[in-house]
Order: sequence, then C-alpha cells, then structure tokens
Amino acid sequence: MMEKRSHCPFVFALDLIGDKWSLIILRDIILMNKKFYKDFSNSGEGISTNILADRLAKLECAKIIFKKRDSVDKKRFIYSPTEKGLDLIPMMLEMVLWSARYDKKSAISADILKLIKKDPDNFMENIKNRFR
Repeated sequence: MMEKRSHCPFVFALDLIGDKWSLIILRDIILMNKKFYKDFSNSGEGISTNILADRLAKLECAKIIFKKRDSVDKKRFIYSPTEKGLDLIPMMLEMVLWSARYDKKSAISADILKLIKKDPDNFMENIKNRFR
C-alpha cells in the first residue's frame, strides 16, 4: 500500500478508486456481474491490457477486490468484491443517479433507475447478496 498523501477523506478515496479505470472495473464487477479478465477487457470503454492488469492489482492490493483461481478453467481467475468493495455501492448508485439526472442519454434503464430511487437500501442489499 502506498504512503498516504493526506488524511483528507476525499484524497484517501481518490487515491484508491479515483481514476476512471478503477471505477469502471468496479462497475463491471459489482453492477454488471463481470468476473473474468476477458470480461473487463471486452467492456466498451477500451481499456488497454497493461492498464487493466495494473488497476486489478491495485484494487486487489487495497483489498477492494480479491481474485481466486477458477475451478473450471485453472488458467483464469475470478475477480470479486470484498466487503470493503461492496461498501462502495452507495457511492456508485449516487453516481448513477447523478448521471441519469444530468445526462439525458444515460445508458441506465428506466426500470433500474426506478428501482434504485424507490428503495435504494433494498437494491444495494440485493447486489451484496449476490456476492455473499
């Protein structure tokens, strides 16, 4: 783990998850149910393999995600969120709501948006239960 630049809560969070690629990987794992390296590299945003490998290692080192060898295909790993990673769900959902409000072409479906707004705690708990 790197030395902290400051104890400001914003700096702490941004140092761990503040770059776009880390957030997109977390989105893919937590919200899109992706779990393999190939899943992330095939996401539409076009992450390069060296950045992907670096961000996965960084998130794992920060204990936000963990990896385990796939029991079906021993050559690949399954990436999952830790409790620390799952604790980012409220922030991620707020980003979704904020983006839906200000980006009229947001890719979030109206049905999902309605579920989040109606009962965000239940929505978050359902996501968390997929990983427990």
